[in-house]
Amino acid sequence: MAPPPYVGAGAILPGSTRHPGGSDRHPAKQRGTLAGLPARECVVAQNRAMTTTTTFPDSHRDLLEAQVATLATINGRGYPQLTEVWFLYEDGQLKLSLNTSRLKTRNLMRRPRCSLLLLDLRNPYRYLEVRGEARIAPDADREFARRVGAKYGADLSVHDRPEDSRVIVTIEPVNVYAVDMRAS
Repeated sequence: MAPPPYVGAGAILPGSTRHPGGSDRHPAKQRGTLAGLPARECVVAQNRAMTTTTTFPDSHRDLLEAQVATLATINGRGYPQLTEVWFLYEDGQLKLSLNTSRLKTRNLMRRPRCSLLLLDLRNPYRYLEVRGEARIAPDADREFARRVGAKYGADLSVHDRPEDSRVIVTIEPVNVYAVDMRAS
């Protein structure tokens, strides 16, 4: 099977229609429906399922203590690169301890835009997504790495080579999406 063709700007995707003025619209959206629901019900369902802010809502604060998160960075070719990471929520901020030799760290140093997904493992229809900019600072004494390790009962230095160093990555939220798609 041949790989899919490159889809560049202005391409018409399958299931889309070209409209005057050059906009691409999905047929369901042009009829005011989503998955067969009337437009009014779609808006109500979307508003109930997701709220957007730059702060962490009380409804999802428990996820800030989750055991694992998915970090999405952008690689050199513009594609997302996802990695499961350990993190700390301290002083009102989400922070990571990363080894500077890792691809995710190099990606963030070149392109600081990222996303961190905290999934409720008991209910995968509920999650918190934090999109933002990575602020990177050295962790020369590895004190922050030790605090992250304490949360997980692990020594992060076992993953480091002698020449490696660690950084503290603080995610500065641009958008925080609190999603809960459970039936109510």
